[in-house]
Amino acid sequence: MNLVLASQSASRRAMLSAAGVPHEAVAAQVDEASVKDSLVASQVAPRDLADALAEMKALKVSSLAPQALVLGCDSVVALDDGTLLDKPVSREDAADHLRRMSGRHHDLYSAAVIAEGTRPVWRHVDRARVHVRTLSEAFIQEYLDMEWPAISGCVGCYRIEGLGVQLFARAEGSHFTILGLPLLPLLDYLRVRGVMTS
Repeated sequence: MNLVLASQSASRRAMLSAAGVPHEAVAAQVDEASVKDSLVASQVAPRDLADALAEMKALKVSSLAPQALVLGCDSVVALDDGTLLDKPVSREDAADHLRRMSGRHHDLYSAAVIAEGTRPVWRHVDRARVHVRTLSEAFIQEYLDMEWPAISGCVGCYRIEGLGVQLFARAEGSHFTILGLPLLPLLDYLRVRGVMTS
């Protein structure tokens, strides 16, 4: 059974490769922004938002590869007051996100859905709570000098596997979840399905 990752996310591909998971990656050509806007307008909880977006990607690519297991993923960041953060659209937007996160915690929900034959057959949503230290304006600008525009595709404006780790005072939950994939539950399912040796 082949596994197809419905994403071009470098961190998700790296996690799967490092864990020895054979896969190919296909970008899910979906209008994520309009679907997300609609779900947010309906006041869908952040956890359910991540799950719905992951399912949408999995189903889209599954329609192109119905014989494969297709993995769709999504991550949602919710500040401690419930505000959702999207991917930053500019350097100044990223700086604003970092200022808003400074000295506060946020929840990061990482969802994974596997579709087979254009229907979901497995799903898992995990949450990590990340505490951001108080960030000076000088740090924010130096950080963006080094990390922008590489973090433009990152919800929360960080890559924890790189310089983004400097943002944090502490983190609760799985490191893999913060990277964007509930990897251990996924590996369990892939062993059940014979993609990986049990």
